Amino acid sequence: MRIRRKPQPARRYESQVLDIKAALARGLRRRRAAGKISQGRLAARLGSSQSRISKIEAGDPAVSLDLFIRALFATGATRGDIARAMGS
Repeated sequence: MRIRRKPQPARRYESQVLDIKAALARGLRRRRAAGKISQGRLAARLGSSQSRISKIEAGDPAVSLDLFIRALFATGATRGDIARAMGS
């Protein structure tokens, strides 16, 4: 008989963080497209590179949550917009 183990809290939390990053990435893509902002222009606003913006939009787990949020602010998002994006 196999014993079912409860998921480790760290794994569960990591999954939740990845879900939030994915939601923020979707929100960023939508806002950037709606504002007709290129990845290059957004990168310039952030002092970053176009490839980094691409990684953010792909939900790359190596990208910090801070950079996701700063990118959204750079598109004109409000704290409320970001909160809604996190919940989607």
